[in-house]
Amino acid sequence: MGVLKLGMPKGSLQESTFKMFRKAGFNVSLASERSYFPSIDDVEIEPILLRAQEMSRYVQDGALDCGITGNDWVMENASDVSRISDLVYAKQSLAKVRWVLAVPQSSGITSPKQLKNKRIATELVNVTRGYFKKHRVPVDVEFSWGATEVKVNAGLVDAIVELTETGRSLKANKLVEIDTVCVSTTQFIANKAVCKNPWKRGKMEQIVMLLQGAIAAEEKVGLKMNVKKGDLNKVIASLPALKKPTISHLSDPGWLAVETIIDEKVVKFLLPRLKNAGATGIIEYPLNKVIY
Repeated sequence: MGVLKLGMPKGSLQESTFKMFRKAGFNVSLASERSYFPSIDDVEIEPILLRAQEMSRYVQDGALDCGITGNDWVMENASDVSRISDLVYAKQSLAKVRWVLAVPQSSGITSPKQLKNKRIATELVNVTRGYFKKHRVPVDVEFSWGATEVKVNAGLVDAIVELTETGRSLKANKLVEIDTVCVSTTQFIANKAVCKNPWKRGKMEQIVMLLQGAIAAEEKVGLKMNVKKGDLNKVIASLPALKKPTISHLSDPGWLAVETIIDEKVVKFLLPRLKNAGATGIIEYPLNKVIY
């Protein structure tokens, strides 16, 4: 029996990753908050928790077969790994995030070119150096262990490159972004040599398919309803669908059952329209996975 060594991110991505694995059908749990070895109800998977910043390095050198991390850290470590799939979930920290170049609101700086020979603090050092090299602006880029926003206001650095999702932290520290350095998504990556192993490649593709199905289901719901044959066209005209709704006959020859999958955010607007079009017995239900 084969075993796949899977790196799972510890920190901000941990809970959302665990949630998606559970929704995908894997029972993942930790014996304690200090544990780095999650249990999983699949004997063919051997998971370990690591910081997302380190994941691509261990996947590249073969200590791990595969792992989940941000594309920003793959770029930062210049890792020679295979990107199997994006895992983007809009509702939590699996969403796309941006690393932005930010300066004090009072600085008057509006362009990276104005930072010539200035000091920039960031955790994403190599990517930041590449960004300024591309813009042909010589700067001093230093690694920041944290509290990066504070360093600008303290006069320790002139600008920062920092991760942002909402921008609230930048505003709270009286900073303004002047450019996006890079956009990152959560990715499932694998060691290139491991990808040539048919069993491990197949196991990774199985995991990715289930994760993508779970992520796709997060913003969708299923709808079931009963419709008189005479009202069917009106109901279908009101009904957005993943493809086409499923229509089946009921025991009463004058009635049909209609089932479809829709975006959850439109349900509150859609239900009154469906009711007015003649739909009855409408049932909304959550989905675990949607496999395209």
